[in-house]
Amino acid sequence: MANYSTKEEIKALAEKENVRFLRLMFTDILGRIKNVEVPISQLDKVLDNKMMFDGSSIEGFVRIEESDMYLYPDLSTWMIFPWESEKGKVARLICDVHGTDGKPFAGDPRSNLKRIMKEMEDLGFTGFNIGPEPEFFLFKLDENGNATKKLNDQGGYFDYAPVDLGENCRRDIVLELESLGFEVEASHHECAPGQHEIDFKYADAIEACDNIQTFELVVRTIARKHGLHATFMPKPLHGIAGSGMHINMSLFNDKGNAFFDENGEDQLSQTAYHFLGGLLEHARGYTAVCNPIVNSYKRLVPGYEAPVYVAWSGKNRSPLVRVPSSRGLSTRLELRSVDPTANPYLAMAVLLQAGLDGIKRKIEPPKAVDRNIYVMTEEEREAAHITDLPSTLHNAVKAMREDDIVKEALGSHIFNNFIEAKRMEWDAYRQSVSEWEREQYLEMY
Repeated sequence: MANYSTKEEIKALAEKENVRFLRLMFTDILGRIKNVEVPISQLDKVLDNKMMFDGSSIEGFVRIEESDMYLYPDLSTWMIFPWESEKGKVARLICDVHGTDGKPFAGDPRSNLKRIMKEMEDLGFTGFNIGPEPEFFLFKLDENGNATKKLNDQGGYFDYAPVDLGENCRRDIVLELESLGFEVEASHHECAPGQHEIDFKYADAIEACDNIQTFELVVRTIARKHGLHATFMPKPLHGIAGSGMHINMSLFNDKGNAFFDENGEDQLSQTAYHFLGGLLEHARGYTAVCNPIVNSYKRLVPGYEAPVYVAWSGKNRSPLVRVPSSRGLSTRLELRSVDPTANPYLAMAVLLQAGLDGIKRKIEPPKAVDRNIYVMTEEEREAAHITDLPSTLHNAVKAMREDDIVKEALGSHIFNNFIEAKRMEWDAYRQSVSEWEREQYLEMY
Protein backbone atom coordinates (compact mmCIF):
# COMPACT_ATOMS: atom_id res chain seq x y z
CA MET A 1 0.00 0.00 0.00
CA ALA A 2 1.14 3.53 -0.75
CA ASN A 3 2.03 5.32 2.45
CA TYR A 4 1.27 9.02 2.70
CA SER A 5 2.56 10.36 5.98
CA THR A 6 2.30 14.13 5.83
CA LYS A 7 -0.52 16.62 5.44
CA GLU A 8 1.41 18.37 2.66
CA GLU A 9 1.66 15.16 0.58
CA ILE A 10 -2.07 14.59 0.90
CA LYS A 11 -2.97 18.18 0.03
CA ALA A 12 -0.74 18.11 -3.06
CA LEU A 13 -2.19 14.79 -4.23
CA ALA A 14 -5.78 15.94 -3.67
CA GLU A 15 -5.17 18.97 -5.88
CA LYS A 16 -3.27 17.04 -8.55
CA GLU A 17 -5.93 14.30 -8.82
CA ASN A 18 -8.93 16.68 -8.70
CA VAL A 19 -10.34 15.15 -5.51
CA ARG A 20 -13.65 16.89 -4.75
CA PHE A 21 -15.00 14.87 -1.82
CA LEU A 22 -13.54 13.16 1.23
CA ARG A 23 -15.04 10.04 2.73
CA LEU A 24 -14.03 9.70 6.39
CA MET A 25 -14.50 6.04 7.24
CA PHE A 26 -14.71 4.24 10.57
CA THR A 27 -16.29 1.02 11.83
CA ASP A 28 -19.07 0.51 14.36
CA ILE A 29 -19.12 -2.26 16.95
CA LEU A 30 -20.99 -4.63 14.62
CA GLY A 31 -18.31 -4.21 11.94
CA ARG A 32 -20.33 -2.06 9.57
CA ILE A 33 -18.43 0.63 7.69
CA LYS A 34 -19.66 4.14 8.50
CA ASN A 35 -18.59 7.30 6.78
CA VAL A 36 -18.90 11.05 6.96
CA GLU A 37 -18.56 12.63 3.52
CA VAL A 38 -17.33 16.23 3.28
CA PRO A 39 -16.24 18.48 0.40
CA ILE A 40 -12.53 18.93 -0.23
CA SER A 41 -12.80 22.47 1.17
CA GLN A 42 -12.85 20.81 4.61
CA LEU A 43 -9.50 19.05 4.09
CA ASP A 44 -7.54 21.30 6.47
CA LYS A 45 -10.14 20.82 9.20
CA VAL A 46 -10.02 17.04 8.66
CA LEU A 47 -6.22 16.88 8.76
CA ASP A 48 -6.18 18.94 11.97
CA ASN A 49 -8.44 16.37 13.74
CA LYS A 50 -11.26 18.90 14.06
CA MET A 51 -13.98 17.02 12.19
CA MET A 52 -16.85 16.32 14.58
CA PHE A 53 -19.81 13.93 14.23
CA ASP A 54 -22.76 12.73 16.29
CA GLY A 55 -21.73 9.48 17.99
CA SER A 56 -25.23 8.84 19.41
CA SER A 57 -26.45 7.78 15.97
CA ILE A 58 -23.90 4.94 15.69
CA GLU A 59 -24.69 1.43 16.96
CA GLY A 60 -23.11 0.83 20.37
CA PHE A 61 -21.31 4.16 20.61
CA VAL A 62 -22.74 6.66 23.13
CA ARG A 63 -25.95 8.17 24.53
CA ILE A 64 -27.37 11.42 23.15
CA GLU A 65 -26.13 13.50 26.09
CA GLU A 66 -22.50 12.60 25.31
CA SER A 67 -22.73 12.46 21.54
CA ASP A 68 -19.97 14.79 20.29
CA MET A 69 -17.04 12.81 18.87
CA TYR A 70 -14.03 13.60 16.70
CA LEU A 71 -12.58 11.72 13.73
CA TYR A 72 -8.77 11.46 13.76
CA PRO A 73 -7.68 10.37 10.26
CA ASP A 74 -4.83 7.89 9.81
CA LEU A 75 -2.85 9.61 7.04
CA SER A 76 -1.36 6.30 5.86
CA THR A 77 -4.85 5.18 4.75
CA TRP A 78 -5.31 7.95 2.15
CA MET A 79 -6.78 6.34 -0.96
CA ILE A 80 -8.50 7.76 -4.06
CA PHE A 81 -11.40 5.66 -5.31
CA PRO A 82 -11.11 5.23 -9.07
CA TRP A 83 -14.77 4.51 -9.75
CA GLU A 84 -16.38 7.81 -8.71
CA SER A 85 -14.99 10.50 -10.99
CA GLU A 86 -17.95 12.11 -12.82
CA LYS A 87 -17.95 15.23 -10.63
CA GLY A 88 -14.39 14.92 -9.44
CA LYS A 89 -12.81 12.09 -7.53
CA VAL A 90 -13.61 10.78 -4.05
CA ALA A 91 -10.82 9.98 -1.59
CA ARG A 92 -11.06 8.18 1.71
CA LEU A 93 -9.26 8.29 5.03
CA ILE A 94 -9.82 5.66 7.72
CA CYS A 95 -10.23 7.33 11.09
CA ASP A 96 -9.94 6.58 14.78
CA VAL A 97 -12.71 7.95 16.97
CA HIS A 98 -11.83 10.24 19.88
CA GLY A 99 -13.90 11.92 22.57
CA THR A 100 -14.04 15.66 23.26
CA ASP A 101 -11.23 15.13 25.80
CA GLY A 102 -8.93 14.10 22.93
CA LYS A 103 -8.56 10.53 24.19
CA PRO A 104 -9.34 7.46 22.05
CA PHE A 105 -13.00 6.46 22.44
CA ALA A 106 -13.38 3.14 24.31
CA GLY A 107 -16.12 2.04 21.89
CA ASP A 108 -14.00 2.46 18.74
CA PRO A 109 -12.97 -1.01 17.49
CA ARG A 110 -9.87 0.27 15.68
CA SER A 111 -8.56 2.20 18.69
CA ASN A 112 -9.30 -0.81 20.88
CA LEU A 113 -7.15 -3.07 18.67
CA LYS A 114 -4.32 -0.55 18.98
CA ARG A 115 -4.62 -0.92 22.76
CA ILE A 116 -4.09 -4.69 22.54
CA MET A 117 -1.22 -4.20 20.07
CA LYS A 118 0.46 -1.99 22.69
CA GLU A 119 0.16 -4.84 25.23
CA MET A 120 1.79 -7.12 22.66
CA GLU A 121 4.68 -4.67 22.22
CA ASP A 122 5.13 -4.47 25.99
CA LEU A 123 5.76 -8.23 25.93
CA GLY A 124 8.62 -7.73 23.47
CA PHE A 125 6.90 -8.40 20.13
CA THR A 126 7.15 -5.99 17.21
CA GLY A 127 4.26 -7.11 15.01
CA PHE A 128 1.16 -9.29 14.67
CA ASN A 129 0.86 -10.23 11.01
CA ILE A 130 -2.47 -11.25 9.53
CA GLY A 131 -3.20 -12.94 6.19
CA PRO A 132 -6.97 -13.15 5.62
CA GLU A 133 -8.73 -15.48 3.13
CA PRO A 134 -12.21 -13.99 2.65
CA GLU A 135 -14.87 -15.86 0.65
CA PHE A 136 -18.08 -14.49 -0.84
CA PHE A 137 -21.01 -15.46 -3.07
CA LEU A 138 -22.20 -13.73 -6.24
CA PHE A 139 -25.96 -13.66 -6.84
CA LYS A 140 -27.78 -12.16 -9.81
CA LEU A 141 -29.64 -8.85 -9.49
CA ASP A 142 -33.21 -8.54 -10.75
CA GLU A 143 -34.42 -5.81 -13.14
CA ASN A 144 -34.92 -3.47 -10.16
CA GLY A 145 -31.37 -3.93 -8.90
CA ASN A 146 -32.38 -6.13 -5.96
CA ALA A 147 -30.52 -9.31 -5.01
CA THR A 148 -32.11 -12.60 -6.07
CA LYS A 149 -31.37 -16.14 -4.85
CA LYS A 150 -30.07 -17.09 -8.31
CA LEU A 151 -26.36 -17.85 -8.39
CA ASN A 152 -24.33 -16.47 -11.25
CA ASP A 153 -22.71 -19.83 -12.09
CA GLN A 154 -22.53 -23.53 -11.29
CA GLY A 155 -18.75 -23.65 -10.96
CA GLY A 156 -16.72 -25.55 -8.39
CA TYR A 157 -13.31 -25.37 -6.72
CA PHE A 158 -10.70 -23.85 -9.08
CA ASP A 159 -13.09 -24.09 -12.07
CA TYR A 160 -12.60 -21.77 -15.03
CA ALA A 161 -14.80 -20.22 -17.72
CA PRO A 162 -17.29 -21.13 -19.16
CA VAL A 163 -18.31 -22.95 -15.95
CA ASP A 164 -17.07 -20.12 -13.75
CA LEU A 165 -19.20 -17.23 -15.03
CA GLY A 166 -17.96 -15.02 -12.20
CA GLU A 167 -14.44 -15.04 -13.60
CA ASN A 168 -14.71 -11.64 -15.36
CA CYS A 169 -16.20 -10.01 -12.27
CA ARG A 170 -13.53 -11.56 -10.05
CA ARG A 171 -10.80 -10.43 -12.45
CA ASP A 172 -12.13 -6.86 -12.39
CA ILE A 173 -12.20 -6.96 -8.58
CA VAL A 174 -8.55 -8.08 -8.54
CA LEU A 175 -7.54 -5.32 -11.00
CA GLU A 176 -9.37 -2.73 -8.90
CA LEU A 177 -7.71 -3.97 -5.71
CA GLU A 178 -4.28 -3.88 -7.34
CA SER A 179 -4.88 -0.32 -8.56
CA LEU A 180 -5.58 0.59 -4.93
CA GLY A 181 -2.28 -0.92 -3.78
CA PHE A 182 -3.35 -4.44 -2.73
CA GLU A 183 -0.93 -7.29 -3.43
CA VAL A 184 -3.33 -10.06 -4.44
CA GLU A 185 -1.76 -13.49 -3.95
CA ALA A 186 -4.53 -15.77 -5.25
CA SER A 187 -7.98 -15.56 -6.79
CA HIS A 188 -10.15 -18.55 -7.59
CA HIS A 189 -13.59 -20.11 -7.63
CA GLU A 190 -14.39 -21.84 -4.36
CA CYS A 191 -16.03 -25.25 -3.96
CA ALA A 192 -19.67 -24.07 -3.88
CA PRO A 193 -21.51 -22.74 -6.94
CA GLY A 194 -21.31 -18.94 -7.08
CA GLN A 195 -18.61 -18.85 -4.39
CA HIS A 196 -15.28 -17.05 -4.76
CA GLU A 197 -12.12 -16.38 -2.78
CA ILE A 198 -9.49 -13.67 -3.15
CA ASP A 199 -6.41 -13.77 -0.89
CA PHE A 200 -4.19 -10.76 -0.40
CA LYS A 201 -0.76 -10.41 1.16
CA TYR A 202 -0.41 -10.41 4.93
CA ALA A 203 0.01 -7.13 6.78
CA ASP A 204 0.31 -5.91 10.35
CA ALA A 205 -3.00 -6.31 12.18
CA ILE A 206 -4.30 -2.72 11.91
CA GLU A 207 -3.52 -2.46 8.19
CA ALA A 208 -4.91 -5.97 7.59
CA CYS A 209 -8.23 -4.99 9.20
CA ASP A 210 -8.33 -1.77 7.16
CA ASN A 211 -7.69 -3.91 4.06
CA ILE A 212 -10.55 -6.29 4.90
CA GLN A 213 -12.99 -3.38 5.21
CA THR A 214 -11.75 -1.84 1.95
CA PHE A 215 -11.86 -5.25 0.23
CA GLU A 216 -15.53 -5.79 1.07
CA LEU A 217 -16.39 -2.31 -0.20
CA VAL A 218 -14.56 -2.92 -3.51
CA VAL A 219 -16.09 -6.38 -4.01
CA ARG A 220 -19.64 -5.09 -3.56
CA THR A 221 -19.05 -2.06 -5.80
CA ILE A 222 -17.53 -4.01 -8.72
CA ALA A 223 -20.06 -6.86 -8.43
CA ARG A 224 -22.93 -4.40 -8.86
CA LYS A 225 -21.31 -3.09 -12.04
CA HIS A 226 -21.54 -6.66 -13.37
CA GLY A 227 -25.24 -6.93 -12.47
CA LEU A 228 -24.38 -9.07 -9.44
CA HIS A 229 -24.80 -8.84 -5.68
CA ALA A 230 -21.80 -9.89 -3.59
CA THR A 231 -22.67 -11.22 -0.14
CA PHE A 232 -20.36 -12.14 2.72
CA MET A 233 -23.22 -13.91 4.53
CA PRO A 234 -21.67 -17.13 5.90
CA LYS A 235 -24.38 -19.55 4.72
CA PRO A 236 -26.72 -18.01 2.14
CA LEU A 237 -27.94 -21.35 0.76
CA HIS A 238 -28.75 -24.73 2.32
CA GLY A 239 -26.81 -27.79 1.22
CA ILE A 240 -23.62 -26.15 -0.07
CA ALA A 241 -20.46 -24.92 1.65
CA GLY A 242 -20.56 -21.61 3.47
CA SER A 243 -18.17 -18.66 3.32
CA GLY A 244 -15.37 -18.35 5.83
CA MET A 245 -12.48 -15.98 6.32
CA HIS A 246 -9.56 -18.09 7.48
CA ILE A 247 -7.06 -16.00 9.42
CA ASN A 248 -3.34 -16.76 9.09
CA MET A 249 -1.42 -15.19 11.95
CA SER A 250 2.14 -14.87 13.20
CA LEU A 251 3.96 -12.85 15.84
CA PHE A 252 7.23 -11.09 15.07
CA ASN A 253 10.07 -9.85 17.27
CA ASP A 254 13.49 -8.31 16.67
CA LYS A 255 14.83 -11.66 15.46
CA GLY A 256 12.05 -12.27 12.91
CA ASN A 257 9.11 -14.67 13.03
CA ALA A 258 8.62 -15.59 16.70
CA PHE A 259 6.67 -18.74 15.73
CA PHE A 260 9.67 -20.30 13.94
CA ASP A 261 12.38 -22.30 15.68
CA GLU A 262 14.62 -24.39 13.45
CA ASN A 263 15.38 -26.72 16.36
CA GLY A 264 11.86 -26.84 17.81
CA GLU A 265 9.40 -29.70 17.50
CA ASP A 266 8.03 -29.45 13.94
CA GLN A 267 10.21 -26.30 13.71
CA LEU A 268 7.70 -24.41 15.83
CA SER A 269 8.86 -22.28 18.76
CA GLN A 270 7.57 -22.52 22.31
CA THR A 271 5.97 -19.11 21.65
CA ALA A 272 3.98 -20.63 18.78
CA TYR A 273 2.82 -23.58 20.91
CA HIS A 274 1.81 -21.33 23.79
CA PHE A 275 -0.02 -18.93 21.45
CA LEU A 276 -1.79 -21.97 19.98
CA GLY A 277 -2.64 -23.13 23.51
CA GLY A 278 -4.27 -19.76 24.21
CA LEU A 279 -6.23 -19.86 20.94
CA LEU A 280 -7.64 -23.29 21.82
CA GLU A 281 -8.34 -22.51 25.49
CA HIS A 282 -10.38 -19.38 24.65
CA ALA A 283 -11.97 -20.70 21.44
CA ARG A 284 -15.48 -20.97 22.86
CA GLY A 285 -15.14 -17.53 24.44
CA TYR A 286 -14.19 -15.66 21.25
CA THR A 287 -16.52 -17.52 18.85
CA ALA A 288 -19.32 -14.94 19.24
CA VAL A 289 -16.90 -12.25 18.05
CA CYS A 290 -15.50 -14.27 15.13
CA ASN A 291 -18.90 -15.68 14.14
CA PRO A 292 -21.21 -12.87 15.19
CA ILE A 293 -24.57 -13.46 13.49
CA VAL A 294 -27.31 -16.09 13.74
CA ASN A 295 -26.46 -17.35 10.26
CA SER A 296 -22.79 -17.94 11.20
CA TYR A 297 -23.78 -21.15 12.99
CA LYS A 298 -25.45 -22.62 9.89
CA ARG A 299 -21.90 -22.75 8.45
CA LEU A 300 -20.24 -24.30 11.53
CA VAL A 301 -21.71 -27.78 10.97
CA PRO A 302 -20.02 -31.08 10.03
CA GLY A 303 -19.63 -32.00 6.39
CA TYR A 304 -18.63 -28.73 4.71
CA GLU A 305 -14.97 -28.27 5.76
CA ALA A 306 -15.91 -25.63 8.34
CA PRO A 307 -14.54 -26.37 11.82
CA VAL A 308 -16.87 -27.66 14.52
CA TYR A 309 -14.36 -28.97 17.05
CA VAL A 310 -11.66 -27.31 19.18
CA ALA A 311 -8.48 -29.07 18.06
CA TRP A 312 -5.42 -28.46 15.91
CA SER A 313 -3.38 -30.23 13.27
CA GLY A 314 -0.57 -29.74 10.82
CA LYS A 315 -2.06 -32.21 8.37
CA ASN A 316 -5.85 -32.25 8.08
CA ARG A 317 -8.43 -29.52 7.60
CA SER A 318 -11.19 -30.57 10.00
CA PRO A 319 -9.79 -28.96 13.21
CA LEU A 320 -10.19 -25.36 14.32
CA VAL A 321 -6.49 -24.48 13.89
CA ARG A 322 -4.21 -25.74 11.14
CA VAL A 323 -0.46 -25.22 10.96
CA PRO A 324 0.42 -24.75 7.28
CA SER A 325 3.63 -26.48 6.18
CA SER A 326 5.58 -23.28 5.34
CA ARG A 327 8.38 -22.41 7.76
CA GLY A 328 10.91 -19.60 8.19
CA LEU A 329 9.31 -16.16 7.81
CA SER A 330 6.05 -17.82 6.63
CA THR A 331 5.54 -19.88 9.81
CA ARG A 332 1.97 -19.25 10.92
CA LEU A 333 -1.18 -20.56 12.56
CA GLU A 334 -4.39 -20.67 10.51
CA LEU A 335 -7.68 -20.23 12.40
CA ARG A 336 -10.46 -21.65 10.24
CA SER A 337 -13.60 -20.69 12.15
CA VAL A 338 -13.75 -16.93 11.44
CA ASP A 339 -16.34 -15.78 8.89
CA PRO A 340 -16.43 -12.51 6.92
CA THR A 341 -19.29 -10.99 8.96
CA ALA A 342 -16.86 -10.60 11.88
CA ASN A 343 -15.75 -7.09 12.78
CA PRO A 344 -12.07 -7.58 11.85
CA TYR A 345 -10.77 -5.14 14.49
CA LEU A 346 -12.64 -6.96 17.27
CA ALA A 347 -11.74 -10.41 15.93
CA MET A 348 -8.01 -9.59 15.83
CA ALA A 349 -8.18 -8.06 19.32
CA VAL A 350 -9.68 -11.22 20.88
CA LEU A 351 -7.42 -13.59 18.93
CA LEU A 352 -4.29 -11.65 19.85
CA GLN A 353 -5.32 -11.40 23.51
CA ALA A 354 -6.11 -15.14 23.62
CA GLY A 355 -2.69 -15.96 22.15
CA LEU A 356 -0.87 -13.56 24.47
CA ASP A 357 -2.65 -15.16 27.43
CA GLY A 358 -1.29 -18.50 26.23
CA ILE A 359 2.22 -17.03 26.11
CA LYS A 360 1.97 -15.38 29.54
CA ARG A 361 0.60 -18.52 31.21
CA LYS A 362 2.65 -20.93 29.08
CA ILE A 363 -0.50 -22.86 28.06
CA GLU A 364 0.48 -26.14 26.42
CA PRO A 365 -1.88 -27.20 23.61
CA PRO A 366 -3.22 -30.76 23.57
CA LYS A 367 -1.71 -33.21 21.09
CA ALA A 368 -2.35 -32.60 17.40
CA VAL A 369 -5.28 -34.50 15.89
CA ASP A 370 -4.16 -35.82 12.52
CA ARG A 371 -7.26 -37.79 11.57
CA ASN A 372 -10.65 -36.67 10.32
CA ILE A 373 -12.53 -35.52 13.44
CA TYR A 374 -15.88 -35.68 11.64
CA VAL A 375 -15.71 -39.50 11.54
CA MET A 376 -14.61 -39.91 15.18
CA THR A 377 -17.17 -41.09 17.73
CA GLU A 378 -18.11 -38.91 20.68
CA GLU A 379 -16.11 -41.24 22.96
CA GLU A 380 -13.02 -40.92 20.75
CA ARG A 381 -13.33 -37.12 20.76
CA GLU A 382 -13.64 -37.07 24.57
CA ALA A 383 -10.57 -39.29 24.93
CA ALA A 384 -8.61 -36.84 22.73
CA HIS A 385 -9.90 -33.85 24.80
CA ILE A 386 -11.70 -32.42 21.77
CA THR A 387 -14.56 -30.08 22.67
CA ASP A 388 -17.23 -28.53 20.43
CA LEU A 389 -17.52 -24.94 19.32
CA PRO A 390 -20.82 -23.29 20.37
CA SER A 391 -23.66 -24.44 18.13
CA THR A 392 -25.73 -21.23 18.15
CA LEU A 393 -25.20 -17.52 18.63
CA HIS A 394 -27.03 -17.84 21.96
CA ASN A 395 -24.55 -20.45 23.23
CA ALA A 396 -21.61 -18.46 21.88
CA VAL A 397 -22.69 -15.33 23.77
CA LYS A 398 -23.08 -17.40 26.97
CA ALA A 399 -19.50 -18.69 26.53
CA MET A 400 -18.29 -15.17 25.80
CA ARG A 401 -19.78 -13.85 29.05
CA GLU A 402 -17.72 -16.41 30.98
CA ASP A 403 -14.35 -15.57 29.38
CA ASP A 404 -12.48 -12.80 31.20
CA ILE A 405 -9.73 -12.66 28.55
CA VAL A 406 -12.28 -11.88 25.81
CA LYS A 407 -13.81 -9.20 28.05
CA GLU A 408 -10.35 -7.76 28.64
CA ALA A 409 -9.63 -7.80 24.90
CA LEU A 410 -12.74 -5.77 24.09
CA GLY A 411 -12.93 -3.51 27.14
CA SER A 412 -16.15 -3.17 29.11
CA HIS A 413 -17.79 -0.63 26.75
CA ILE A 414 -17.51 -2.76 23.60
CA PHE A 415 -18.08 -6.03 25.50
CA ASN A 416 -21.35 -4.88 27.10
CA ASN A 417 -22.71 -3.21 23.96
CA PHE A 418 -21.79 -6.22 21.81
CA ILE A 419 -23.49 -8.63 24.24
CA GLU A 420 -26.65 -6.50 24.29
CA ALA A 421 -26.79 -6.21 20.48
CA LYS A 422 -26.41 -9.99 20.13
CA ARG A 423 -29.04 -10.67 22.81
CA MET A 424 -31.51 -8.55 20.84
CA GLU A 425 -30.55 -10.30 17.58
CA TRP A 426 -31.08 -13.74 19.12
CA ASP A 427 -34.43 -12.71 20.65
CA ALA A 428 -35.67 -11.47 17.26
CA TYR A 429 -34.56 -14.71 15.60
CA ARG A 430 -36.03 -16.88 18.37
CA GLN A 431 -39.45 -15.29 17.91
CA SER A 432 -39.53 -15.69 14.11
CA VAL A 433 -41.19 -18.71 12.48
CA SER A 434 -39.22 -20.23 9.59
CA GLU A 435 -40.39 -21.89 6.39
CA TRP A 436 -38.74 -25.11 7.60
CA GLU A 437 -41.01 -25.17 10.67
CA ARG A 438 -44.13 -24.67 8.57
CA GLU A 439 -43.08 -27.45 6.19
CA GLN A 440 -42.36 -29.83 9.06
CA TYR A 441 -45.23 -29.11 11.45
CA LEU A 442 -48.15 -27.28 9.87
CA GLU A 443 -49.94 -30.38 8.61
CA MET A 444 -48.44 -32.88 11.05
CA TYR A 445 -49.84 -31.16 14.12
